[in-house]
Amino acid sequence: MTDRPRQPKLMRAVRLASLLATVAAPASAQSIIDQWSAVPVPPPPKLEKVTIDPKSTALLVMGFVRDSCNQERRPRCVATIPHVKKLLDEARAHGVLVLHSVPTNNPSADYIVADLAPRPGEMIIPPNGPNKFLPYDLEFHRYPDFDLDRIFSDHGIRTVITVGTQVQTAVLHTAAEAALRGYKVIVPVDGMSGDSLYPEQYTAWHLANTQRVKQQVTLTKVDLIGY
Repeated sequence: MTDRPRQPKLMRAVRLASLLATVAAPASAQSIIDQWSAVPVPPPPKLEKVTIDPKSTALLVMGFVRDSCNQERRPRCVATIPHVKKLLDEARAHGVLVLHSVPTNNPSADYIVADLAPRPGEMIIPPNGPNKFLPYDLEFHRYPDFDLDRIFSDHGIRTVITVGTQVQTAVLHTAAEAALRGYKVIVPVDGMSGDSLYPEQYTAWHLANTQRVKQQVTLTKVDLIGY
């Protein structure tokens, strides 16, 4: 039998490298979707005690409307109402600027749950989508007369407290935007809710870990807020 000619060393090395790449590729090419169930839960952020200066603080109460914040649709929202009511009552007693938002084309106070109903003089933010600083909604209907930054400037606001339902929309985007604009932001985690636990966990993690946001944001709970 005739011996087979030897392959050059370079060719063998190339084939070996190609084989190793083929074997290793599936693991290294897995996306977050492929590995979704294997993601470890990070440790919870620390909740801090906060002292409020009422003259330079605004409270944004976002999305607590009867049609969605009820036991049938969003029971987690209902569970936050007593905490938000306590926060709202104390803010009013100390003269904090209070603003409400209603996720409907008719931004009327009549839609808001009774325990959190606006008082005369408290502003209703127009339905401008999840980021309350923007002057237009998701369909780009503009509200040229609304400027949250100007309102805050006119009132000497340097700190913003955000509470709301559908936490991954209004709370996340408004809190992050406020932080990026240089405001100090206070987020009571017992005053925010989602349709499930995950949006709440993600929002808390995002606000506590994102550069240029986390430096401005303090996570807390209502009982840790004082004046």
